[in-house]
Amino acid sequence: MGSLTGTIDEKRYGRLLGKAAPRIIRTAEEHERALGSVDSLMEKGERAMSPEEGELLDLLTSLIGDYEATAYERRDKSKPHKMVAFLLEQRGLMAKDLLPVIGSRGRVSEILSGKRSISKEQAKKLAEFFHVGVELFI
Repeated sequence: MGSLTGTIDEKRYGRLLGKAAPRIIRTAEEHERALGSVDSLMEKGERAMSPEEGELLDLLTSLIGDYEATAYERRDKSKPHKMVAFLLEQRGLMAKDLLPVIGSRGRVSEILSGKRSISKEQAKKLAEFFHVGVELFI
C-alpha cells in the first residue's frame, strides 16, 4: 500500500504519527489497539485514504505482523491449519473469506480441518492476506 498516490506531507504524517503513537507491540492489549487503528483506517477505504494514512497503515500492519509472528510462533507451531483458524477468529472472518486466497470451498475446508497441508504458494498468499510471516503456515 504505502503512500498509495502522491508524496508524503511530512508535517501531516508527523501529526498522524503523534495521534496514533505507533510503537513495537509487546502485549495483547497493544496488539488489540493496533488492530483497532488498522480497522479504522481500512474503513475509510483505499480511495479515500491519504498518502500519509496509507503509510501509517503499512507501518501498523508491519508492527502487527512482527508481533503475531513471535507471539503465535510459540503456539502450536506444528499445526499451520490451526493458525489459519485462529487468525480467522481473531479478525472476525469466516472460512469463505479465504476463497480468493485459497480457491475452492473444498480446499479451504480441507486446509482448516487439517486434511490438506498448506502449499508454499498458499502460505505466501495467506501471509499476505493476514499480514504475518509466511513461517506461520509452513
